[in-house]
Amino acid sequence: MGLVYLILFAFAEILLVVLTCTKFNEKTRWITNRAIIRAAEAVLLVGIVLIPAVHMKWRFAAAIIVLAIRCVFDGIMWLVRHKKIQGQKKAGWSIVNCLVSILLIAVTLIPSFIFSNYNGLPTTGKYQVKTADAILVDKSRPDTFENDGSFREVPAHFFYPDSSDGNYPLVVFSHGAFGYYQSNFSTYEELASNGYVVAALDHPHHSFFSNDTSGKTVIVDSEFMNNVMGINDTTSEEKIYEITKSWMKLRTDDENFVLDTIQQAKASGSLSDAWYTENADTILSVLSKTDTDKIGLFGHSLGGATSAAVGRERNDIDAVIVLDGTMLGERVSVNDGKSEYIREAYPVPILDFTKEIDYNDREQFKDKNGYAYVNEYVIDNAVDGKTVVFSGVGHMDFTDLPLISPTIASMLGSGNIDHEKTLNTINGLVLDWFNYYLKNEGTLDIQAKY
Repeated sequence: MGLVYLILFAFAEILLVVLTCTKFNEKTRWITNRAIIRAAEAVLLVGIVLIPAVHMKWRFAAAIIVLAIRCVFDGIMWLVRHKKIQGQKKAGWSIVNCLVSILLIAVTLIPSFIFSNYNGLPTTGKYQVKTADAILVDKSRPDTFENDGSFREVPAHFFYPDSSDGNYPLVVFSHGAFGYYQSNFSTYEELASNGYVVAALDHPHHSFFSNDTSGKTVIVDSEFMNNVMGINDTTSEEKIYEITKSWMKLRTDDENFVLDTIQQAKASGSLSDAWYTENADTILSVLSKTDTDKIGLFGHSLGGATSAAVGRERNDIDAVIVLDGTMLGERVSVNDGKSEYIREAYPVPILDFTKEIDYNDREQFKDKNGYAYVNEYVIDNAVDGKTVVFSGVGHMDFTDLPLISPTIASMLGSGNIDHEKTLNTINGLVLDWFNYYLKNEGTLDIQAKY
């Protein structure tokens, strides 16, 4: 829609130049025509944004603001000067004004070019999906990223069935490094439509941005981002272990705190002062129909590592899914460049999604180091572990990002595939895994490769 509007806008601006150069070249007429065209452009853009089929309307916010300012300015100029100025409008200045206008609107429409008109995927369940938000404040942990003595805050975003009754399993999601809680929202909606309560977490300072209880936007920590981007093939195993251990501690503490706080609220039927929400009644209603005796965890990338680690720690987790993440929590030490893993079998059914290129590298890793890659070791020694390999995909193809913004996804890593088909396959497998282990429904007809 952004490109369509830009073409129409450019046509209107060029029309103004043509009229000025061929027919209405008086300055007073030019000012009048400019005011009329600006008003028409504004009406057109607002009309596009108001179309129900246009989603993610914020993509047009900058263009609307700039165009509104220009409309007001041109309107004032018309009121003040249209009866006072005389002479001919120079064609050169009219052309310059046209080019500047087109360039200005093109720049403000950049978000509409980068982001698509995406509003999720069709769901397969019988329930409509509703949402509610809360921020959980952990008063046992100071926020080490802040210097104001504040406590650690963990936003939790609930996706749940629009139903008056039920007893729905709880599934908790953790996003990747400088990700965002909505990174897999089509998966949350698919689960919720099939009778699950999904809590998608933000990990502040690890997420691209989140909001705290004061309403402030918290952006990703620069040191964390630099450390993530700085890890490469030349980084020693000792250094990686040292860096990632603190990441895992922060994230697993977040997820454990949210799980404990949800269970306490469910058991007591009330929200403690740890809950910060404008939707207290809604949250309580959601928790009243949440089965906290049936819990699944999943996450993407570093969030997958977080979920796998928490699944290892707790005895109330029933199933785990890792979406293209290295199970960093399974490493207990590194000696002489060799990682040592937890020896006890992974106690929870765990499903590991990975890219074909990475799966092939795992064999090379074993040949080079003399021991299995951590994910292979965990899957081979789990009570029930499966690896699913996807061909032709990139890291971001395990999220909604390629459908939200193909441009950004391509920069971060996505394959030349049918993204919608791939994501539907992933969402279907996630649903099947949780149905089997959290609801005792269906069968596991999961292929080794897709």
